[in-house]
Amino acid sequence: MAQLAIPRPQSASAQPLGLWLPAFSLWWREMVRFYRQRSRVVGVILSPLVFWLLLGAGFGKTMRTGAPGVEQNYLEYFFPGALVMVVLFTSIFTMMSVIEDRKEGFLLSVMVAPIHRSAIVLGKVVGGASLSAIQGIIFLALAPAIGVRFGLGQFGLLLLIIFLVAFALTALGFAIAWILDSSQAFHAIVNLFMIPLWLLSGALFPVSGASGWLRVIMLANPLTYGVESLREVLFPLTVQNTDFALSTSIGILAICCLIVFAISYIIANRRTTKPAA
Repeated sequence: MAQLAIPRPQSASAQPLGLWLPAFSLWWREMVRFYRQRSRVVGVILSPLVFWLLLGAGFGKTMRTGAPGVEQNYLEYFFPGALVMVVLFTSIFTMMSVIEDRKEGFLLSVMVAPIHRSAIVLGKVVGGASLSAIQGIIFLALAPAIGVRFGLGQFGLLLLIIFLVAFALTALGFAIAWILDSSQAFHAIVNLFMIPLWLLSGALFPVSGASGWLRVIMLANPLTYGVESLREVLFPLTVQNTDFALSTSIGILAICCLIVFAISYIIANRRTTKPAA
């Protein structure tokens, strides 16, 4: 398929308004568009919720973690992983809009507008990350149902961790969606790459209990530090010895966000793009 050359404006990047106003407009469009599709809102919450309840109730008290006297059942252990699953699903759904916008011609009209490509990346990624974080916070409201209590400082840490995880996953989804031209291909890549990324994050089983080669992969997985950070904040008394301190895990997440966003920007800043089929 032939590629279409898209001119890139040069002057708009020099003006602050040329970046922030278009980025805010795209952010707001993502927010309104997602919550108008109520089936998606319900789906991204209910699917992980059902998975969490069924799997947690299935293992029940047969699998317990933590030190003697402060053990937790699997329903509690799996809660941070289910929360990250909500964020993952929302990121997937929101970044499908990149492919839909291309097919509808909206993306092309934005790209030829006198704005810098960074505004497109920033607006779409922050919009998707905001949606993912909001959905994660909604799921977090279920924590008191399993006896989890946290103060204002812990809540602030949870918000930070959830947003960093959401930002990294959304930027990764944006980079994947930008180079694809069909929703089927996007789903195939997600099933092949992003779902295993979640499975090997410590969401289902602890990193310390994995075999040697699998443990190395899990420690190299950035999402592992998001799950472990959430678990350490939610269950500070029952969490087992971790390989990194909480501040180190949050720092790794922040660095990953910058790296993935830079990759997204580089991919989106190419001079050519595929036209809609």
